[in-house]
Amino acid sequence: MYAKIMVPLDGSELAECVFPHLETIAKGCGVKNVSLVRAVEPFYVPQYVYASVVSAISSKEVDAENQAQAKKYLDGVVSRLNLNGAQIKTEVIMGKPAEVLADYAAKNKVDLIIIATHGRSGVSRWVWGSVADRILRAACAAVFMVRSPGCVPGIK
Repeated sequence: MYAKIMVPLDGSELAECVFPHLETIAKGCGVKNVSLVRAVEPFYVPQYVYASVVSAISSKEVDAENQAQAKKYLDGVVSRLNLNGAQIKTEVIMGKPAEVLADYAAKNKVDLIIIATHGRSGVSRWVWGSVADRILRAACAAVFMVRSPGCVPGIK
């Protein structure tokens, strides 16, 4: 049923709580391709910050370093997964996470997105936003959302 799975990762332990689910689905469904994807937001210096403060920092250098760190992280994750022979691809993409991840899923004809969620509600969700929620609403692929460990049931 699922031939291509995308797993958005942000480098956190929370994001990695999806791995047992991913491994089970990959083995049970005979998944052929898994994409581990990390979205990196471009470095941005507000205009009101004086150039002298950031003159030593090139946004291109910061972006390149952030991309390199993201790639290193994803490569390390690959060695920890057992996906029953599925091809694992890693991809670092630049942009606002929810937007570029939904675009990536569409362009790559992903069948399933497996993503962790904090399960925030109320003001904290409004302040921090929810990449998982925005992907759920924007992507055409099925989305499997995994609650963070320690989740407490209830409606807030």
